[in-house]
Order: sequence, then structure tokens, then C-alpha cells
Amino acid sequence: MASIRLKFVKAYVDRHGKARHYLRQPGRKPVALPGLPGSDEFMAAYAAALAGTERVEVAERRTRAGSIGAMIVGYLATADFAALAPASQQAYRRIFERMRGYADLSIATLERRHIVRMRDAKVATPVAARDFLRCLRLLVQHAIALGIREDDPTAGVRVKLPKSNGIRTWIEDEIATFEAAYPIGTKPRLALELLLATAARRSDVVKLGRGHVRDGLIHMRQQKTGRALAIPITDGLAAAIAAVPSEHLVFLLSETGRPFTAEGFGRWFRQQCRRIGLTGSPPGLRKASCRRMAEAGCSAHEIASVSGHLSIKEVQRYCDAADQARMAQRAAERVKAARGEARTRTV
Repeated sequence: MASIRLKFVKAYVDRHGKARHYLRQPGRKPVALPGLPGSDEFMAAYAAALAGTERVEVAERRTRAGSIGAMIVGYLATADFAALAPASQQAYRRIFERMRGYADLSIATLERRHIVRMRDAKVATPVAARDFLRCLRLLVQHAIALGIREDDPTAGVRVKLPKSNGIRTWIEDEIATFEAAYPIGTKPRLALELLLATAARRSDVVKLGRGHVRDGLIHMRQQKTGRALAIPITDGLAAAIAAVPSEHLVFLLSETGRPFTAEGFGRWFRQQCRRIGLTGSPPGLRKASCRRMAEAGCSAHEIASVSGHLSIKEVQRYCDAADQARMAQRAAERVKAARGEARTRTV
């Protein structure tokens, strides 16, 4: 009997020297098996345990009540999380997944010093540290709402990000280089025209198709903000659309003939850029579209009507930069004219 090997059966010797046997299947509670392997009693219990239907969720089996892991499970089931845009939900899930190392810690006993230590462990990646702190704060607020704790140990804890202008905006020379490399009729050129004409995010561009075109406008609803927009189709975009097949639901298809995901489109577009010696990205073209509108004299509200920005302050930067450039040009022209007049008087 000792030579019999049965699937999922684990044997142990207890402190009294007695052999113990358990059926341990993934996702099921361990079942104690009586007798010795091969005996009628054992085999009957083994068969019954294998046929059992009582299962437990992996999250429930591994999550301790009152722990950070339990707060993650609870927060994901809240109305607040359900109200987030799909892209935000996906981003939060990724951050929560990276918090697994702290999943067993009790959220009720977290102190400020613990929070600071967690933050400092990510000092090499300040953006990740900021996102981690933001999501941990959500979990603490959820614990407060449940009455598990009364205070917020994350209050006042901040992450100082290095100064940066963010994603680099495309300049006109780069746009011209891209246009020369990818003429009308190519997929990269269609992607460029869509990004420039709509100032849309990747998550919105990949969903656009002929069904969004009506009366010379592209009608779309932004995934991130839920804002409905109607954007005029430029001549360049109209030509690019006319040059692509019309039988597909969306304009842009991956190499497998399926609609892109936002991430997949970003990777593909960067590859097209690297192929011709550029380092740009779709978000950089969104910025370039806003820059062009500002340079054309559009107000911050007019730019936001196309880009869908909810914060006018964010868009105002483009207007301020364009105004500075125009004023500097006028100043240079006045200095040049004044010097010309001075030379004329001295002759």
C-alpha cells in the first residue's frame, strides 16, 4: 500500500509519528483522508473528495481580514471604483497588483512612518511612488468608511517629482519628415492625420471609424472624460480617410487585421517613428495639435473644445507659449525698424 501514489494526495507525519493524508487540490479546502492509501476506507474517501464541489475563491483563501489585500478586494467592489473610466480602472488594478508585497499587512495598524518607508522604497521611480501613494490613500479612505480605522496616516505624505515638461511635443520639422516618409494612402499617415486633426488620446483614436463621420465632422466621446466632441475634418485627414478601405468598422487595424488596443497602437506608432529616425509618440502629437491651434491664435477654450481638456489651466500653457513667441517676434521687428531709422538719420 505504501507504494501507491494518488494525484493531489499529500502525506505528513504528525508529532506523534502518525501518518496523515490530505487531498489538496488547487482552489479547494484540504480534505483529511482516513486509513492508509489503497484501503477500502481510504479509497472511498478519496473518490468522494475528488467528486466534491465545495470550492473557495483564491482571493478569499489568501486574503486576511482587515489587511491591505482585503481593502483592495473591497475597494474594487465599490461604486467609486465602478464610476472610474475603464482606462483609470485598468491603471489602478495594475498599481494594486504591485502592492501584493504589502497585502498581508493590517491596514488598522499602519502608521505614518510605515507609509514614509513604503514611499522611500520607490525613491528611484518617483512617478511609481506617487501612484502607489495615491492608491494606498484610497485604501485607507475605504478602511475609514468601513470603520476599521479613524485617521489617515497618508495625510501630508507627498512625493516630489523632478521638474519636467512631460512628453515632448512634436516640432514642425518632425511632422514634415513623417509626412515625407509616409504619403497619403499609408496606415502611418492616416494615424498621423487622425492624431493631429482630433488631438485625441490613443484610447480614442483606435476606436474611430467611418461611423463617427457625419456632416464633415468626427463625432466622438472621450473614454477618459466621457466628454462628447464634434471636430471638423481637416483636408489632410479627409484625403487620408478617402485613401483607405471602407469595409472596416475602425480606421486603424493592427497587423493581424484587428482593432488596436491603446497600448498596442502606441507601440506600433513608435516603431514607425524609429524606422525613419524619429523618437516621437502619439501623446506628443496631441500636444503638437494644441500647439498649432495656439500658434494660430486660438483661445484656451477653443483649443479645449477640440482636445477635450477639462482643465483650461492645462491648455493655457500652449497659448502663453504662442503669445510669448509672437510678442518676441514683434519686439525683434520693432528693434530692427528703430535701428534702421537711426542709421537713416545719421547718413
